Amino acid sequence: MLLQNNRYIVALAVAAIILSFVAGFFLGTSSTYRYALEFTRGIAAENVHAGFDAGASNPWGHLHASGQQESRAPGISPVGDPAGSNGASLLAADGPGTFRYVAERILPTVVEVNTVEVIRQQLPRFRSPFDWFFDPWSRPELEEREFRRPGLGSGVIVRQNGRDAYILTNHHVINGADEIQVRLYDEREFSAEIVGSDARMDLALLRVSTRQNLPIADLGDSSQLHVGDWVLAIGNPYGFESTVTAGIVSALGRRPDPRSPIPDYTDYIQTDAAINPGNSGGALVSSNGQVVGINTWIASAGGGSVGLGFAIPINQAMRAIDNFLEEGEVIYGWLGVSLTDTAGEVGARILEQLGVEESRGALVLNVYRDSPAARAGMRPGTLITAIDGARVNSASEATRRVGDLAPGSRARFRVIFDGAEREITVDIARREAGDAMPAASDLWPGFLASDIDDDLRERHALAADRTGVVVISVVTGSDADSAGIRAGDVVEAVNGTSVASLAEFYRRVGAADSEIVFTIRRGAARITVGFDGLT
Repeated sequence: MLLQNNRYIVALAVAAIILSFVAGFFLGTSSTYRYALEFTRGIAAENVHAGFDAGASNPWGHLHASGQQESRAPGISPVGDPAGSNGASLLAADGPGTFRYVAERILPTVVEVNTVEVIRQQLPRFRSPFDWFFDPWSRPELEEREFRRPGLGSGVIVRQNGRDAYILTNHHVINGADEIQVRLYDEREFSAEIVGSDARMDLALLRVSTRQNLPIADLGDSSQLHVGDWVLAIGNPYGFESTVTAGIVSALGRRPDPRSPIPDYTDYIQTDAAINPGNSGGALVSSNGQVVGINTWIASAGGGSVGLGFAIPINQAMRAIDNFLEEGEVIYGWLGVSLTDTAGEVGARILEQLGVEESRGALVLNVYRDSPAARAGMRPGTLITAIDGARVNSASEATRRVGDLAPGSRARFRVIFDGAEREITVDIARREAGDAMPAASDLWPGFLASDIDDDLRERHALAADRTGVVVISVVTGSDADSAGIRAGDVVEAVNGTSVASLAEFYRRVGAADSEIVFTIRRGAARITVGFDGLT
């Protein structure tokens, strides 16, 4: 019966089109054709839908919505994942593991964070025309005016203790805010206050007071994520509250460009789930409905999503939550050194001059006086290759690993110094914030040197027979800076012992005790510079 109906529809459509063209030819218009075509489409749609609703067979049932024929091996889902794998069931309508299930579970726990920054400025007072007429040369009086700058972000409800509920968001969402309001998925609104905020990790914890029980997000384990896993991003992009977008984990352990303002302490999760301004502080959720990340930033030339979104792993965020609640700030471990990457130009050059074959690690350039590193015997020119048995591949990774260590704990550092590999045990201290950190004057020796090569010899106009190591940079405010050491100086000896290479320089510097003396050649002059040693 359906087949006969289809033949009738086709015949009717052909006849209508022919008649419309004939009529259009004589009437000089194509409107008749358009009306006939729309009429035919309507009849076809009604007949086809009626046939499907009546349980008739679908003549196009073997095709996908895209019109492509389905072809897959038995047991393989339409998205290419084995049935039952992470993401394979997400295309189903509902039930555990589906997009709908995850969204319904997480949406009530993600809030909209609205902030107001009050800006006060001294501006000229408005003068009437009469003021100017009677006193045209007087200076206008200043008056204070107040401007309110709004901000928007997202947050995740992570805990509730009695009347206090806690919301995790980004530091940059609430930084500088004078007023903070949070709005829940069910449209309840609360005033919030900051428990703690950390720019280095770009996380902040808010507190709201309520007698009602709020929905708490289920925090997962970000270490179990794999590239290709399905994830959902939930937040309030551009003020479109409770927006859900889907994508996959595109990469793990991403680092921002060191030249960018993005905090580089975190190894970010990269996702192609759409993240836009307003999503910051929202949840990145796994296919089982657990929060695995806090959406933080995007890489985009135009400011909108281009499929390059980044989230802070929830495992790092959970440590910050505990620190905020216990201390009001994030607590970091401190080693007391300045580091550089071995993959960078400076680090690679120093390793080559030291004759170190290992190409991965964090190279110590300077050591702070009275620091855990100094007390443990770590010296400039040391290459850190592992911390507590875990491989270290870069300076940023070493910084993060040390920061994650508890103050007062003892850590094992695998290092290479003076061509020998050994293990150093260090008692980790607490990293102080801001002005409490040691000054540059405590950074020792406070300058960086290099073997003399043709390029440096030409750049600093050094004589062909000049030997030693040449100073290539000096730390501003250090003892070396105060003593007058500057780039282009040639260090010929350390504590009276001549040095002909960078390896000898670091060996002599490492052996210095309570005092260190440098013999420096600057042009035709020979200068002796000395200051306190490291210990």
